[in-house]
Amino acid sequence: MSGQGGIVQEEVKIGVVGGSGYTGIELLRLLLRHPAVRLQAVTSRHEAGQAVSARYGNLTGQIDLTFVEPELSVLTACDLVFFATPNGVAMQLAPDLLAAGVRVIDLAADFRLRDPAVWEQWYGMAHACPELLTEAVYGLPELSRPAIQQARLVANPGCYPTAVSLALLPLVSEHVVDLQRVIADCKSGVSGAGRSTNANLLMGEVSESFKAYSVTGHRHLPEISQTLAAVNETAVQLTFVPHLVPMIRGIHATVYAPLVTTLDDLQTCFTDYYAAEPFVQVLPPGSHPETRCVRGANQCQIAVHQPQPAGPIIVLSVIDNLVKGAAGQAVQNMNLMLGLPEEMGLQQIALLP
Repeated sequence: MSGQGGIVQEEVKIGVVGGSGYTGIELLRLLLRHPAVRLQAVTSRHEAGQAVSARYGNLTGQIDLTFVEPELSVLTACDLVFFATPNGVAMQLAPDLLAAGVRVIDLAADFRLRDPAVWEQWYGMAHACPELLTEAVYGLPELSRPAIQQARLVANPGCYPTAVSLALLPLVSEHVVDLQRVIADCKSGVSGAGRSTNANLLMGEVSESFKAYSVTGHRHLPEISQTLAAVNETAVQLTFVPHLVPMIRGIHATVYAPLVTTLDDLQTCFTDYYAAEPFVQVLPPGSHPETRCVRGANQCQIAVHQPQPAGPIIVLSVIDNLVKGAAGQAVQNMNLMLGLPEEMGLQQIALLP
């Protein structure tokens, strides 16, 4: 499968477990235009036997596969398998796939938290393979690129953690902010809740309205705290409040970070940190990024402000929750794992309007 230097020389056989949710559909859209991979199997227990293109009209003429059951014999015929499934599914199959030499990228939360006790606390179930938690690489390329390149198991970050972590990495790496007083005020479109039927997500419920949720504790809180603590080697006390807004795609994170020391050039801190990053754009001073400017693209746009000289740094960070916040970042991780150019298959320009 690989030539010298790990560069893939032939099509890689890809499996997608959970191809019927929003994240799974987005993953198929990206993979079908990827020049180095071939979809081998797309699974869905509920849609098994039905043509994928018959279920999703945007894929008409693009794919000739039918949904199949997620059988181990089907998945071990792949070189790499994505799990776009609910939490708790990937950990049931990952050990057998890894033993068969199949690489795994989990887009759910099964391998994001390193402590099995913390996982059980936030996800309400015992972990099926806690021995893999220390091996799994957290798949934020801007933070863990070398480890991802060597990984056989990658935990794709959550959407909120991606937006918030990218907003803070330059400041945290410079040890210039108080990690006991950081506030992440975040807004998400309804697709972030998935495709399952939920009356609270009906258009008649969310349209013309705006609300916070999970204020007492969201599952992405320990993930963000773990990521920032690993960078700074300092305990993190983060206030994280998510909100639901009446749009389909997008996350806007407004992050407030008090300084603990003088920072000579705030803008340069960010532009230097992300200068070589293909999927993070630091906007000019005074900018206000919009979610519509990253819709459909594997991009994070960031703007940084300090309204008062002695006040907190305010970082504005926007992503498409289904792309850089999920499927696009997963393909980015796949490229790194396979020795492919990181931007391959991810050159889409955002859809506007």
